Amino acid sequence: MDKIKVAVLGATGMIGQRFIEMLEDHPYFEMEGLYASERSEGKRLRDVLKVRDHVYKEETLDRKIEVMDVRKIAKNDRIAFSGIPSDLAGPTETELAEAGVGVFTNAGSHRMDADVPILIPEVNPDHLFSVKDQKTFSNGGFIVTNANCSSTGIAAPLAVLNDTWGLKEVFISTYQALSGAGYPGVPSLDAVGNVVPFIKNEEEKMESELAKMLGKYSNGKFEFAGFRTFANCARVPVVDGHLESLTIRLGSEPSVEELIERFEAFRGEPQKLDLPSAPPQPIIVRREDNRPQPAFDVFAGGTGRSKGMAITLGRIRKKEEFYKIFALSHNTLRGGAGGSVLNAELAVKKNLL
Repeated sequence: MDKIKVAVLGATGMIGQRFIEMLEDHPYFEMEGLYASERSEGKRLRDVLKVRDHVYKEETLDRKIEVMDVRKIAKNDRIAFSGIPSDLAGPTETELAEAGVGVFTNAGSHRMDADVPILIPEVNPDHLFSVKDQKTFSNGGFIVTNANCSSTGIAAPLAVLNDTWGLKEVFISTYQALSGAGYPGVPSLDAVGNVVPFIKNEEEKMESELAKMLGKYSNGKFEFAGFRTFANCARVPVVDGHLESLTIRLGSEPSVEELIERFEAFRGEPQKLDLPSAPPQPIIVRREDNRPQPAFDVFAGGTGRSKGMAITLGRIRKKEEFYKIFALSHNTLRGGAGGSVLNAELAVKKNLL
């Protein structure tokens, strides 16, 4: 098939550059333009590089940054991948959708809109079709959000548990990487040798987003899942990788081995469709006493585009009626740009573009 032309918004930021990483030589998509604010106009990607663990092609590094221009993007591109800050993302993404562009965004501005999905293709692929109820869809435009990075890291395991045994209560404690705060992240004197037990709006986002994602979409509206969620969020001095501690009460009491078997057997729509960015095994279970760890497991998933796209679980235990689990995910790949690219790949396969 002919490649679909796409724009990257926020190309000077960490998420924007993860988009560029995921889109290099993509089998479905061709990067038409890299866009940012006026202060970056004319700079080349190599001049504003922030991602340190990916080797970009020379021709990619030589690409110039352009000022964001909705009319130009609408004329040249079918898709906009948005890595811009939420305060700017809200109106910009709405304007792009109104102009007929499919927007796949990492920003949180539209996540709780009544007709906008928070999409994780392994969790709620059917929610993608809610875009048909957006007013802009008749013009070809729509908005698809990915989840908050900390919600993304636990949504698939929670969906497996909910679909199999039913969730009653979920208690979450997060140990979130510095890159989740954007670049340059948390000031070094606040971060080094320290833990910051507050991330603005994070706990509220997790509690509402998980209920929306694990709920249903029918008759033109989202029906939120009924389990109770309690989140505590902290920033820790780790570059990449959100580690999360879960304490869960289910509707029944399966054995720990039954949980592990179900996690390891799970395959979602991206795996069935063999999407380019999909990890072959979306949930990986480690049986060591001291795993998962960001230093060892943050890039779990596969090679190439699927690197860093799997969720790693460990220390799965049962005490009384509760189950205890640690989960790890790469916050700027699976929980950021990679999640949005996977969403767009699903939209291609579902003929929404």
